[in-house]
Amino acid sequence: MQDSWTEHQGSRQPAEQDGYATMASVVELTYYPIKGCAGTSVGEALLTPAGLAHDRTFLVTGEDGAGRTQRRDPRLTLVRPTVSPDGGQLTLHALGFETLDLLVDTAAARREVELFGAFHRGIDQGDTAARWFTEVLGVPSRLVRVPPEHDRVTDGRIPGTSAYADSCALHVVSRATLDLLNGKLAERGVPPLPMNRFRPNIVVDGWDEPHTEDRAHRIRIGDTELGYAKLAVRCAVTLVDQGTGAKAGPEPLRTLAGYRRARVGGVAYGTKYAVLRTGTLSVGDAVNVTSWGESEL
Repeated sequence: MQDSWTEHQGSRQPAEQDGYATMASVVELTYYPIKGCAGTSVGEALLTPAGLAHDRTFLVTGEDGAGRTQRRDPRLTLVRPTVSPDGGQLTLHALGFETLDLLVDTAAARREVELFGAFHRGIDQGDTAARWFTEVLGVPSRLVRVPPEHDRVTDGRIPGTSAYADSCALHVVSRATLDLLNGKLAERGVPPLPMNRFRPNIVVDGWDEPHTEDRAHRIRIGDTELGYAKLAVRCAVTLVDQGTGAKAGPEPLRTLAGYRRARVGGVAYGTKYAVLRTGTLSVGDAVNVTSWGESEL
């Protein structure tokens, strides 16, 4: 079969005559209301400047304001939050614990919270939420919401904003990228991993070449537009089984280290994007790449 890629101005790009750039589509949309907790998969989502609506708008912290993540608290994934469409009510579910319904407070005093060495503001959601998370996680915890005036600026080639995400507004991974990894895991006798191990916001199918997202520097989906910010450098969260909250290492980091070492250090898997134009995203939407570039790997 003839290679469907052509060389253009020093970078590999899909051959236009093959219709490659218009074959891809969105097959999964997921937002994560509370950083580190389980995600909510939807068929349609509003895309805001900070990413999918309600994505990482809440953060669990210690009593000192330090943000909790699955790096140290993998049990966070056992919490399955749901948010009302208007964002006014948060419901917390965890197997073996009583479900908690909360009216979201956006008016209380702000307090300082810390996430990866950066300091932000958060609105504490009260003692009832704090007791619930303390019981579930087994360590003293508080729950905060990002304030409406949150003005965080994210880094990367194209700056943007986000709530309490690690960095940029959106994380995109293609099915071809996961298929390649699972093929390499199979060679080691390791069972395949589900996509949720990588916690993407958008999953794309139809790109035959793995890691096409590395080179897709501007993307149109429906009436929205995304701009490439940077590669997603992976951490120990990828070692956590998202169904059980148990660490299941050393995979996939061991295998990824063999072929996805990033120039900046660590291993890269998936891509981070800033939001250039807001709108509505739906599963089934075509993913049209309007600008290609070289991978930063």
